[in-house]
Amino acid sequence: MFAGLRVAATRRGFATVSTVNGFTEAVGNTPLIYLKGLSEQIGSKIYGKAEFQNPGGSVKDRAALGVVRNAEEKGLIKPGGTIVEGTAGNTGIGLAHVCRAKGYNCVIYMPNTQSQEKIDLLRMLGADVRPVPAVAYENPQNYNHQARDYALTLDNAIWTDQFDNTANAYAHYISTGPEIWEQTQGDLNGFICATGTGGTLAGIGKYLKEKSGGKTQIWLADPPGSVLTSYVNSGGKLTERSGSSITEGIGQGRITQNLGTFVNELDGAFTVPDEKSIAMVYELLHTEGLYIGASSALNVVAAVELAQKLGKGSKVATILCDGAYRYQSRLFSKAWLKTKGLENAIPPHLKKYAVLD
Repeated sequence: MFAGLRVAATRRGFATVSTVNGFTEAVGNTPLIYLKGLSEQIGSKIYGKAEFQNPGGSVKDRAALGVVRNAEEKGLIKPGGTIVEGTAGNTGIGLAHVCRAKGYNCVIYMPNTQSQEKIDLLRMLGADVRPVPAVAYENPQNYNHQARDYALTLDNAIWTDQFDNTANAYAHYISTGPEIWEQTQGDLNGFICATGTGGTLAGIGKYLKEKSGGKTQIWLADPPGSVLTSYVNSGGKLTERSGSSITEGIGQGRITQNLGTFVNELDGAFTVPDEKSIAMVYELLHTEGLYIGASSALNVVAAVELAQKLGKGSKVATILCDGAYRYQSRLFSKAWLKTKGLENAIPPHLKKYAVLD
């Protein structure tokens, strides 16, 4: 009965060759998905690293596990201790999972602009969630500074400092980068993604640059309101941050230490408007069956544009950071999209997917 399926079933193989020990060993080894519809449209090959298949549901599982392991290796945290972080969402979710798996307490400071789905999930995972007003990094009340200061008041506690702790980028250098290289058999013209902490882009970019001898181009994609595109394209001049984006957890007003490990090796950068990101959320659902968040959609828009810059037949990879489940009350709400002036960003034939009022 299954004879006809045997070839297709064996073609992919298995992500791991044996069982894994708990949540932490299940992180990584995610598939690299060939986006057939988009690729055929532009005459290039676009690949998305399915980081939503990590056990905690996002690419940030890797950073969360990386910074905790680094703290353990340095003797900075002991059993029963407390992990404190300032996060816009997914790193906190990854840390909450890791803390449950390893027996640590978890305290999360986050901007009060994040989706309710993320806040609820963090609390369900046992984290002490502390939403605070969203203010600039330079403000002492910024959520990162509040997390740092709170950790200093506790015994047996660490602030994992995801933005400037380069164990974040290293986690991608030793896992995500090698996985992409192996999955593409070293045949990759470009890699691009947006960045918040800078860890994913810096770690993957550094590995791919080294392995390709500089042949694989590494680009940064930016949401509106971020200063990174202007920084890269101006040769290193920081401008004042202005504007905003509906994407969560990406964009930046400064060069973090994670990004600083690689920013001077970037081949270029450009900004993706929210309208294009929203349209791609719906396009990928319709044509690829992929239910992804806005930051993932932004990355795919950027991968398509980079492939067009590199020419027909080019091969470009990006990151599918997480699924749309954590944002569905916004991304698929006609009322919410209208408040953001984005109701017309959805192509007419795809408006049927905006099912929430």
